[in-house]
Amino acid sequence: MTAVRHTVRLTPYTLALFAMVLVSALLARPAVANNQDLAKYVDENTQKLVERLNEEKGLYEQDPESFYGEMEEALTGFVDFRRIAARVMGRYARQTTPEQRDEFVVRFKRSLFDSYAQALVNNSDSFEIEVQQAEINPRDDDRASVNLLVTTESGDRYQVTYSMYRKGSDSDWLMENVIVEGVNIGLAFRDRFAQEMEARRGDVDAVIDNWGEAVASLNLDDEMDQGANQE
Repeated sequence: MTAVRHTVRLTPYTLALFAMVLVSALLARPAVANNQDLAKYVDENTQKLVERLNEEKGLYEQDPESFYGEMEEALTGFVDFRRIAARVMGRYARQTTPEQRDEFVVRFKRSLFDSYAQALVNNSDSFEIEVQQAEINPRDDDRASVNLLVTTESGDRYQVTYSMYRKGSDSDWLMENVIVEGVNIGLAFRDRFAQEMEARRGDVDAVIDNWGEAVASLNLDDEMDQGANQE
């Protein structure tokens, strides 16, 4: 399939964020019936979305709040942030109020958008994204995975896999997790949330308020780099 080149501030975690924005926004719209249709749709629409993301860079520099609004509009309905956030909270979700869960969804999205925005602004390195395979689960046609290969300008290669689901054949595909070089991002976030809960003696509000800093302290890039360098 076609490899699409993009320029962005390059770290493995940034690659994961960029590919999340790219692929999740593409997969939701079509009522695809098979693996070939799913892969073809992603491949054909990648370049169009890359152009849109390049335009968003200028928007962020001129009006950050408008940028966040554009990101919210583009991804709501494509990425199931509420489902992902609930999984990140794990068993602690049962200890929270609906208001706390709502606030965590807001903080969770903002942490991702902040990371992506900084990547756009501080672009310096180039990489290519190639959609290699899209496969609907043969045992459950409401679940699918999308495999991508990210190749940097220096020749490093990163395998990225997205877990997708839908609520029936007439529903849109939504992303629920991402794995980069064997590093399960959703699981890493969940482990970090649990660590924060223990460190803050179960103070859910404190964990939510400081979620951006907690994510920033994760050392995911080194783990992903080790996986890429072993190939």
